[in-house]
Amino acid sequence: MRLLFLGDIVGRSGREGVLRHLPDLKARLKPDFIVVNGENAAGGFGITEKIAQELFDAGVDCVTLGNHAWDQKELLGQIGRLPQLVRPINYPEGTPGRGFTILPAKNGRHKVMVINAMGRVFMDPLDDPFPPVEKVLNIHRLGGPRMGPAGVDAIIMDMHAEASSEKMIMGHVLDGRVSLVVGTHCHVPTADLQILNGGTAYQTDAGMCGDYDTVIGMKKEAAIHKMLRKTPGERYSPGENDATVTVCGVFVETDDRTGLARRAESVRVGGRLGQSLPVV
Repeated sequence: MRLLFLGDIVGRSGREGVLRHLPDLKARLKPDFIVVNGENAAGGFGITEKIAQELFDAGVDCVTLGNHAWDQKELLGQIGRLPQLVRPINYPEGTPGRGFTILPAKNGRHKVMVINAMGRVFMDPLDDPFPPVEKVLNIHRLGGPRMGPAGVDAIIMDMHAEASSEKMIMGHVLDGRVSLVVGTHCHVPTADLQILNGGTAYQTDAGMCGDYDTVIGMKKEAAIHKMLRKTPGERYSPGENDATVTVCGVFVETDDRTGLARRAESVRVGGRLGQSLPVV
């Protein structure tokens, strides 16, 4: 199976960049399942049902979130009716929405599970992400029908966290049990994409889909002022230069029998960063 994961969409320019490049990515890579992180898609802060639906209509199968999940407060009442929208699994019990979902792949023959978890180091205090992830993986195991009725053909884990060490620990803990562990939140693509010893594809951060002539997606003037002056200034807002928007992510091919990765390559198209597009 072919999996495409795109990193944090930041603001209008990031959304439009994804929508602009997605048709070509689908034509070239022929992904069976597409996931994007959308927690900054609405003006850099959260996501709305309307924006999520635009992404689904464009061919995205699942959208993951993170620490900005509830910045658009109306989503609290909307997320329950969107099974393709996943918030971190370690939010407190009773939080609206779901921390994982199982959806059909585009080929109609395979099932894909997507898990979203949020780290705790340098982040808002949440429950430990490891126990709820373990609980889910003890029920739904990688390997498709041969693992029984709860078996799935691929598992994608979005670890939304600040600390690279916390993301790496999640990767090693889940190695051999999921298809891909990929980090989000830092908005900068890391150069450590690899297949771990047990067969799980791993990257510490997928990078963002947004304007790279910025400070992690936000207009640089406001960020520079706050850092240098230590006084209130202009409110942070996403960069809007379409010429420097880059769409970043990772492409993974899995083994149909085991669901583990046999190929993993970076995706970077458009804008400012060096280009990387797998050949299929």
